[in-house]
Amino acid sequence: MLMFINIVIGLAVVSVVLVLIYGVVTMAKGGEGAHAKSNVLMRWRVGIQAFAILAILAGFYVKNKMRGG
Repeated sequence: MLMFINIVIGLAVVSVVLVLIYGVVTMAKGGEGAHAKSNVLMRWRVGIQAFAILAILAGFYVKNKMRGG
């Protein structure tokens, strides 16, 4: 179970970084609709980041339960 949570955490963190980079690049390019698209990407980043934090907390919880705490 802990290995699965570690994989989920890793994927979530990588996803946050990728969406952040894509959003910043989109904003930097400019052009028609770039601001709106970048805004949507930053909202996605916040959602994925919240999921990553919840996964990290779940990992702490599982690890603590496995120790007998």
